[in-house]
Amino acid sequence: MIAADQVLLGRDTLVAATGHHPYARHALWRDREAWGWRRDGAVGWLLPPEHGPAGGALGAAGPALDVFAGLVADGTLHSGQWLHLPRTDPAEVAGRLTVARLDEWDFLWTTTAPPVQPEEERVVRLTEADHPALAALIEEAFPSTTSRPGDPRVVDWYGIRDGDRLVACGADRSRGDIGFLAGLTVAPDRRGRGLGAALTAGMTRALLARHDQVALGVYTVNVGAIRLYRRLGYTGTEPRTSVHLG
Repeated sequence: MIAADQVLLGRDTLVAATGHHPYARHALWRDREAWGWRRDGAVGWLLPPEHGPAGGALGAAGPALDVFAGLVADGTLHSGQWLHLPRTDPAEVAGRLTVARLDEWDFLWTTTAPPVQPEEERVVRLTEADHPALAALIEEAFPSTTSRPGDPRVVDWYGIRDGDRLVACGADRSRGDIGFLAGLTVAPDRRGRGLGAALTAGMTRALLARHDQVALGVYTVNVGAIRLYRRLGYTGTEPRTSVHLG
């Protein structure tokens, strides 16, 4: 049972409660049920099992952690599920939850088209016929990513080819009502040549043709990537802590 100031039912109600925050617009899919709460400056939600993460929150970290700790204690949440929280001190999280893994990352967004990048014209939309090449590139260049060919969260794949070889790729995971880039990677032997900037700029431009905002996630320790994304216009920031429950 949740001790909350206000129970919030439905996606539109939850998004409105966050002030239409880009993260909520991304995390709360239009075709999925959601319910949540408002408590002491935090807005949180739970999602259906097939969605992926079990829940998330925006706003004050302490009240959000209090609610999720209560949901673990009463059996609503359990080991193996993911929670996406406002940035929270790892020691505080470990004191309230059993943590199998904790990631600190930044949700970045833009509302403006990026500066045109060299080689950007090489960015193309890929097809199902490219899935074997995508799988091979991802396994070589970014094996830790959760974005893979066949992932139901992925709307489209984009890439850059050098002749017949796929040398860069990224996923369009726009399942909410803003654009979202994921799994951006470049072949190890082609890094340092501007292909990452070209891929990000090309995909951002394509998604801004369909959405008013485009976002992506990046690990906080990846300062080089963050510097690149800032240069391409991703100036909105929401620091996040993701917890895999043990």
